[in-house]
Amino acid sequence: MFSTDSDSMVKSYKYEVFTKGIEEQIRKGILQAKDRLPSVREIKERYNLSTSSIQSGFESLMIKGLIESRSRSGYFVTEMKERRIPEIKTTLSPVVRDKVFMKNMMLTSKPNSEAASFNNTVPGDLLIPQKLILRTMQQVIREKGASLLRYYPSSGLESLRKQIAQRMGIYGCTLNPEELIITDGALQALTIALSSVTKAGDIVAVDSPCVFSVLEVITNLGLKVIEVPMNNCNGFDVEYFQKACVENDVRALVVTPNFHNPTGIMMSDEAKKKILTIAEVHKLCIIENDIYSDLYFEEERPSSIKSFDHKGLVMIYSSFSKTLAPGIRLGWLYAGNYYSKAERTKFALGRTVSPIYQELVLKLLQENRYERHLRSFRKKLHQQAVLLLEVLRRYFPQDSYFQQPKGGYSIWGQMPENMDMQKFYQYCEDHKVLFTPGGTFSRTGQYSHHFRIVFAERITSERIILLRKMGEKAQDFLL
Repeated sequence: MFSTDSDSMVKSYKYEVFTKGIEEQIRKGILQAKDRLPSVREIKERYNLSTSSIQSGFESLMIKGLIESRSRSGYFVTEMKERRIPEIKTTLSPVVRDKVFMKNMMLTSKPNSEAASFNNTVPGDLLIPQKLILRTMQQVIREKGASLLRYYPSSGLESLRKQIAQRMGIYGCTLNPEELIITDGALQALTIALSSVTKAGDIVAVDSPCVFSVLEVITNLGLKVIEVPMNNCNGFDVEYFQKACVENDVRALVVTPNFHNPTGIMMSDEAKKKILTIAEVHKLCIIENDIYSDLYFEEERPSSIKSFDHKGLVMIYSSFSKTLAPGIRLGWLYAGNYYSKAERTKFALGRTVSPIYQELVLKLLQENRYERHLRSFRKKLHQQAVLLLEVLRRYFPQDSYFQQPKGGYSIWGQMPENMDMQKFYQYCEDHKVLFTPGGTFSRTGQYSHHFRIVFAERITSERIILLRKMGEKAQDFLL
């Protein structure tokens, strides 16, 4: 068992003395839409709080979408609008597709030098803890010196693997550090995992829409793909997956259950358990992408599929590039029952992972700096998501739909079926507003009217104005 200091994991704020009561009254319907809340002065007198603490409390309620501020009038309960949740009109059948996925890499990795780039799922300057990383890296260099220039163990530092296993154990996912491999990022972890359980020509299931990089790894390994559709309401289509497994010899499932990229959907625990049951029946391996699970917007980190696995059918992988900085190429893979093959594959792909990155992450974990950083990171990310979602819903065509993310980096947008998407994308490109077209997330052509928009870069007033223009101009492209 691992002990934790609860005070270091959960921080309480002075303003909660009044915000918890307001939030409870709103959720129970005692406070109704458009009701005015007590003034700053009234709360100050009642609770003996500072003005700054009260303002912080109101801001926290605004981030949650519960209240809104009106100039010179005070704070009011937000009017919650009922939103239509459209079903993705798809007739995907579990047919194996083996065509090479030849999409332009620039659609997903063009440098963020444009005026409004919303296409890269990596933390921008607002989120990267530059001072923390550079200061810690300098400490590592002073302490380790020339040893950083030598090979480290192929599977990674033992102390780092123990720290990762201990941290995952806190969230209910028991991992043996001896069966954990440090990798050069998440894609290397995925490559190792797939190579350990498949051979060229085997069939792999993926959630659909699916990120371009995952599809490329599968293609490069000579594997065939079955795409399992994601439903706006319920997420991963478990029944469809079960049917695909009955009709095909599926060897592995690559899935992102928590804050799926690009939809932002979080899979329910019930669905996670059902997927695991299907894997047990058909004796296939689940390769779980856990890369976004630390980026949750609600009260606690969601459970992983691996936490319910008692037969060793699940491999799980993650990376620190999404939560620290994209240049820190350090990930990990828990191979479990497949460790022997995975260890050999890792060695063949590279003798060691950057020693300085391993030592950097180890120190951040050991000294609890990583957890403190994550609390601030998630808050900023959530603020960005709320702001961007409001802009999209307000200014884009009425029949557009934007999935509200519960964590992660991205919002999945769906434009009206009578929209000329080619003209829309061309207009956006001409004005240097970059989204990722839905077509890059599938080989089926089902997502021609979808696009992913990422909120990892600072949402400036300039970017909001550009997005507003894009949304208003989109009306002109309706057929």
